Amino acid sequence: MYRNKTCGELNIKNVGEIVELAGWIQKIRNLGAMIFIDLRDQFGITQIVINDETMQENAKQYNTESCIHIKGKVVERASKNNKIPTGEIEVIAEEIEVLGKCKNVLPFEINTNQEVREDLRLEYRFLDLRNDKLHQNILLRSKILKTLRDKMDELEFTEIQTPILANSSPEGARDYLVPSRINPGEFYALPQAPQQFKQLLMVAGFNKYYQIAPCFRDEDPRADRAPGEFYQLDFEMSFATQEDVFKVIEEVVPYTFEKYTNWKVDKGPFVRIPYKEAMEKYGIDKPDLRNPLIIQDVTKVFKGTEFNAFKDKTIKAIVVPNGAEQGRKFFDKMTEFATTEEVGAKGLAWTKFEEDGTVAGGIAKFITEDIKEILEKEYKVEKKSAIFFIADEFEKAQKIAGLVRIELGKRLDLLEKNVYRFCFIVDFPMYELSDEGTIDFSHNPFSMPQGGLEALNKENPLDILAYQYDLVCNGYEMASGAVRNHNPEIMVKAFEIAGYKEEDVKERFGALYNAFQYGTPPHAGAAPGIDRMVMLIADSQNIREIIAFPKNKKARDLLMRAPSVVTEEQLKDVHIKLDLDK
Repeated sequence: MYRNKTCGELNIKNVGEIVELAGWIQKIRNLGAMIFIDLRDQFGITQIVINDETMQENAKQYNTESCIHIKGKVVERASKNNKIPTGEIEVIAEEIEVLGKCKNVLPFEINTNQEVREDLRLEYRFLDLRNDKLHQNILLRSKILKTLRDKMDELEFTEIQTPILANSSPEGARDYLVPSRINPGEFYALPQAPQQFKQLLMVAGFNKYYQIAPCFRDEDPRADRAPGEFYQLDFEMSFATQEDVFKVIEEVVPYTFEKYTNWKVDKGPFVRIPYKEAMEKYGIDKPDLRNPLIIQDVTKVFKGTEFNAFKDKTIKAIVVPNGAEQGRKFFDKMTEFATTEEVGAKGLAWTKFEEDGTVAGGIAKFITEDIKEILEKEYKVEKKSAIFFIADEFEKAQKIAGLVRIELGKRLDLLEKNVYRFCFIVDFPMYELSDEGTIDFSHNPFSMPQGGLEALNKENPLDILAYQYDLVCNGYEMASGAVRNHNPEIMVKAFEIAGYKEEDVKERFGALYNAFQYGTPPHAGAAPGIDRMVMLIADSQNIREIIAFPKNKKARDLLMRAPSVVTEEQLKDVHIKLDLDK
């Protein structure tokens, strides 16, 4: 037996007991007459005291982060430490055994505030995970997964696992391909999501399905998206409407958040915001409702203006109450931000409505008395406000205004604190124009169009809405879902509008197309993202901080050194020959 107690459970009631502990040396302090060791395990820290001279000589050779076993007597501390739960006691060591020696020089210090290069942390992730904050994040993830499973079981969902080796299908991102040794020249694909499988389960007569599903997409990484793979709470229900799905999310998500945070959590029913309204008011389809700023369209207000930058443009405005208090430097910095390559504005116009009723600064000379009166009456611009204007073609003006709104919220510290604000974005367009000017699916090709077959036959494709929805939390898309298209006739027509023939549908989505000929129930579902959920609950700004073994910004696993070159023999086994010259 290596231990009969953990380093986090001892207290004053254990005084006099002989205990055995095992863990890692977090700190060693040599005071001459005695040596102190802070012994750490997953559960906490206990102070160990070494009085014996022979043991002290041995202890001088110990390195921090070495793994040791100690046996000793619990005593009350003369100088108590109220910063840790075990601060009232210490253990007088009687025996010490080194279980695993650590190198003298660590690649970086653990459990300090020292900044460490992320690639180095990922290369030595097994050490990085000893850091208490990161360690707690992974434990939190484990608890959240159990809570989600327990709640879905309570709601009578059946957990069913679906294949990892699947077929390649066009679902929005690049597939990860896996060559088949047994079937030369053919490939599996790692599933981007269990989309087709969960729909097939509905055809198979399962009432409610769920799983903690791994998803694989060959996408570029970013701070809120892990490269390569991610996990989602995937669920689907037969005979379900959009509102049925919302009720499940409104029960499961707030329950999980409330269990692991002391922040205020929105409860259902969540706000429903149509996609078009979200783009108009927030300039983005994942609005952060903690930010009180709203985008307004003032194009008509400046009709006939002499300001050339506004002529023949869509003009968006963001009114900032008390914004007139900001100095010129603030407005210059916001202009610098807006004109960065990432945002893409040609400029950022602004002006102030001073406390005395005058208009000053920026484009004040173009704010006529008539325009000023309209802005005050129709757009509720009050004294001491500042207004930022974005002028461009319609969609670009929306996008830029959305980014400016987010940045203003951050720089002016306007975001509501310690709260999780949820909303559903609904009524997504079924189709959009691709960069080449052709009709393409805008969200999920397996969604049911609003209006069904009649809408597909009679309406302009760009006017057709779909039963598609996203769950948004504090500016992050946290779930996506849809009422599924379960009718093969509607399915074929929907794909036909996007440029696919019926034969293409049969070939690419053969299993679904075939299954839909055999009595398919209406069904709907969604898939909240596990990684983002944990990231939000942990109040982390980087998704890699809540994943045990993440990849870096270049999609590399620096710990396991993947991806890597494989042998010629391995390539021959799967009938692949590399042509790296190209």
